[in-house]
Amino acid sequence: MWLSFHTVCLGSRTVSRRSVAAALLKCSKHRENVSLFSHSAAAQTCKALQFRNYGDPSKVVQLEDVDLPPIGEKDVLVKMLAAPINPADINMIQGTYAILPDLPAVGGNEGVAQVVEVGRNVTSLKTGDWVIPKDSGLGTWRTEAVLAEGDVISLPNDIPLLSAATLGVNPCTAFRMLSDFEELKPGDSVIQNAANSGVGQAVIQIAAARGINTINVVRDRPEFTQLSDRLKAIGGTHVIKEEALRRPEMRELFKTCPKPKLALNGVGGQSATELLRHLQLGGSMVTYGGMAKKPVTVPVSALIFKDVKVRGFWVTQWKIDHSSDGRVFRAMLDELCQLIRQGKLTAPACTEVSLQDFNKALDAAMQPFISAKQVFIM
Repeated sequence: MWLSFHTVCLGSRTVSRRSVAAALLKCSKHRENVSLFSHSAAAQTCKALQFRNYGDPSKVVQLEDVDLPPIGEKDVLVKMLAAPINPADINMIQGTYAILPDLPAVGGNEGVAQVVEVGRNVTSLKTGDWVIPKDSGLGTWRTEAVLAEGDVISLPNDIPLLSAATLGVNPCTAFRMLSDFEELKPGDSVIQNAANSGVGQAVIQIAAARGINTINVVRDRPEFTQLSDRLKAIGGTHVIKEEALRRPEMRELFKTCPKPKLALNGVGGQSATELLRHLQLGGSMVTYGGMAKKPVTVPVSALIFKDVKVRGFWVTQWKIDHSSDGRVFRAMLDELCQLIRQGKLTAPACTEVSLQDFNKALDAAMQPFISAKQVFIM
């Protein structure tokens, strides 16, 4: 979802920008023989997609050599394996996201890396482990990096690479929204817009694994039938166009499944208002994105007569709130990885690109009706 916190809001609450410069660590030069890296090695460099000013990604992002600092006692040297381009990454480069790094900064907030060397006092990681960032701001669009042990968390390396690379943001967002706002039981229903997004596809699959119906709303497009078939193939119960939300046919749909307890809004504007109208008494609408760049309007009748709850969710804030106790994050990742192993949670359609083709990848990531996530393969 394209999300600008300058234009999308709920009420008058605003989110302050916090510097994440401390998390933007420098990198090392990619070598085929990772044993060349050592604590005493001369300064190395890596290839990284860096920006020195906020603005149009096609104009401010450059592929550069970036220095690597020495590996500290609690640091790990990692080789990046794969890192996707997410809407938040684009917003951060544009300077419109809720948190912004000090400049210059390396792009990318998500990805999977392999540990190639550990500092002498590292206890939770070993050479060969796969790791993903615990939070935003590490700058994942690069070939290598030196990272603090506490800034990453390990993943099993028996899951597909693209699933690992795209696990830390969208599936975690979907998991938390399905778990934290309403007590959903098998047979219950969830309605969501932006159902074709990375979050939307994860919602469909996690809900299906829990026996929960999903009513999936997407914008009309020439290939709607193919998209509908694809979303149903991964577990979607119903797939409808946004226009259908305002039509009598919704009454027919609710003869086959209960009205939803939970609505998930990644669009905003009129689309969000229509989701609210279909919630059952006391249900919740959770907003996690604002692709339409329009505010959420809540009908007075929905508040008075249906007592709906209007909430927001930002996975970055959730990670910050739970940073002091990693057990909840660990348990969520373990459950998601188990779904992946069982074939119940797959990565979204991805296009693999090299860092050298970054301009093409960034342009593709910003197009409307995108059907594949751009992923850098290092």
